[in-house]
Amino acid sequence: MLAAALQYGETVRQFYKMYAWVIMPNHVHVVLEPRVAMPSIMRWLKGRTGRMANRILGRAGMPFWQEESFDHWVRSTEELQEAIEYVEGNPVRAGLVETKEQWAWSSARRS
Repeated sequence: MLAAALQYGETVRQFYKMYAWVIMPNHVHVVLEPRVAMPSIMRWLKGRTGRMANRILGRAGMPFWQEESFDHWVRSTEELQEAIEYVEGNPVRAGLVETKEQWAWSSARRS
């Protein structure tokens, strides 16, 4: 559901250009170039996916996401590549898979 929402935000809503993403058991990383203000992107993404996740989990009236999010401005092509490698390598560093391509919930599967 979250992967589909991330892709929808890029292709249909055209809120951003997405370079890399990974969905981990307790957090998400996304490398993107925003086309609208980041607060608008985060409000839409967290609102849409939080409601859907709570519906899937049979919960109501409970926050799904933490309020804060952390962003970092990428200033060069080299830094962009490092960010992509970091994001896609997260499951390997966490010991969940041996190679980044093995993690089903990541842009590394499409590489």
